[in-house]
Amino acid sequence: MKAYTSETLREMYLNFFKDRGHKVIPSASLIPENDPTVLFTTAGMHPLVPYLLGEKHPAGNRLTDVQKCVRTGDIDDVGDERHCTFFEMLGNWSLGDYFKKEMIPWSYEFLTGENYLGIPSDKIAVTVFGGDETLPKDDEAAELWEKAGIQKENIYFMPRENNWWGPAGTTGPCGTDTEMFVIRKPKCSPTCNPDCNCGAFLEIWNDVFMRFNKTIDGNYEELSQKNVDTGMGLERALCVLNGKSSVYETDLFENAIQTISELTGKTYGESEETTRAFRVLLDHTRTATFMIGDEKGIVPSNTDQGYILRRIIRRAVRFGRKIDLPEGSLAKISKTFVEKYQAVYPELLQNADKIAEELNKEEEKFTKTLQQGLKEFEKCINGLERKNAFMSQKDPNYVAEKVIAGKQAFHLYDTYGFPVEITDEMAKERGYGVDMAGYKTAFEEHQSKSKAGSEQKFACGLADNKEATTKLHTATHLLHAALKKVLSPDVNQKGSNITEERLRFDFNYPQPMTTEQIKAVEDMVNDVIKQDLPVVMREISLEEAKAEGFTGLFESKYGERVKTYTIGDFSKEICGGPHAERTGLLGTFKIQKEQSCASGVRRIKAVLV
Repeated sequence: MKAYTSETLREMYLNFFKDRGHKVIPSASLIPENDPTVLFTTAGMHPLVPYLLGEKHPAGNRLTDVQKCVRTGDIDDVGDERHCTFFEMLGNWSLGDYFKKEMIPWSYEFLTGENYLGIPSDKIAVTVFGGDETLPKDDEAAELWEKAGIQKENIYFMPRENNWWGPAGTTGPCGTDTEMFVIRKPKCSPTCNPDCNCGAFLEIWNDVFMRFNKTIDGNYEELSQKNVDTGMGLERALCVLNGKSSVYETDLFENAIQTISELTGKTYGESEETTRAFRVLLDHTRTATFMIGDEKGIVPSNTDQGYILRRIIRRAVRFGRKIDLPEGSLAKISKTFVEKYQAVYPELLQNADKIAEELNKEEEKFTKTLQQGLKEFEKCINGLERKNAFMSQKDPNYVAEKVIAGKQAFHLYDTYGFPVEITDEMAKERGYGVDMAGYKTAFEEHQSKSKAGSEQKFACGLADNKEATTKLHTATHLLHAALKKVLSPDVNQKGSNITEERLRFDFNYPQPMTTEQIKAVEDMVNDVIKQDLPVVMREISLEEAKAEGFTGLFESKYGERVKTYTIGDFSKEICGGPHAERTGLLGTFKIQKEQSCASGVRRIKAVLV
């Protein structure tokens, strides 16, 4: 197989689908817009959910892009050969256009074609849906693969847990899929298949055939259109195509590895422990760089996305200490990622100073208490060891206590800034655990917001197009416009979260709003509602939208044509919708709370009654 860099693979993929009638669209933000079911964009299809559900996309019904993504469920696994919290997903979509008979031959062509990846066809295995009590097995996909050129013995029918994808959150589009693997060595046994962990098969691509929408009550409804959603993880693909054993051995990390070596005097690969520390630093610093540098960039905090950011920065600091990384080094490592990615994601270069500033602040904050916190942690462990030794002498049948009390874990967080996951990870390294239930109780007693609280996600998102969420979405446009008029034209949206009950709107502002300002915003929004103004949608070019003064907070997620929404002469925004037809349908707007949610960012919670 050929050797590839990240730049050549991105370009080859996009051009392949561009030549087949697909419009190249930019990556959307890492922070989902109006989707309370997840904290981050977790897959390439995530920003496209409204269009997969039937809404018209301004760029058409054939799309392709490279989407930046974050998945945080495997943070504790980062440090092995393949896990990353941040990754790029190469993808293409059919929004009610082509389906299996087009996509599977294209997939085969891209994988095996001499002008593309050039993988020998006998080195490719595929899996298809094997059927269950709800759906029959996907014979059509298997036949298409065999017709394309895949050997029959390399086509595997697998159960739902292997070949069903979605939704990205708790609700949304989903369906059966077919996954593609590179065969790297002989099977370990006659029953070995792509689900085996022996390393014979390494996944490289996935085609999802979306026919269903999972509803809030757990049912699956037929979509109004059949869609195709594919995903090729850039890091994993580069690893497989270049014959590397780890995703960290690709060009994406070369400069960062060199920088860490220069800072520490250590070498990647010199020992298992050192290599793990390198990988944690590489992944977590890269992820933090993209989170802070995102167009809707976040900063470390104790809730939601900010909590995850704080957790990964502090985990990076802890692992940095294992290899003698000097204080203040994260920003230096981050700089290598800004330089590596700036041509693809210019927002990183635009926000380079902010990235360095936030990393330095958080690293300094944690370093000040880290040594004391580690001493306190050792006291917890030593106390348990002394107790176990004493009790074992008194009672030979005594079962050793191996759990740090919840109150002690909370003390480590509250006093020394140790996220409970870090305490739990350190405890496991010593053969202990943490009483998580007790920790949560201690948190609640102190009226603090924990990660557990931030992950109690709401049951529905705007993608459901429910009437209540649609009205609240329209109200966010009015709120945004009113804040600009009352506070400052420089106020911009930093996040939005909508349920059927309320809206939550984050915006940049350096100080708390006064009672008078809150009332002025409320009155202004309600005045527009009383005027019963029409909400007018126009589909125009992005350049036209800019020229006409539309607010484009999330311009990078759109292509050359965008949807714009105008409400009288009060509000003009680029947005994906949906919206109420008239402001008079909204009811009465009421701000319930205005508070800080991060440094320089305020949060409003409001309802329509």
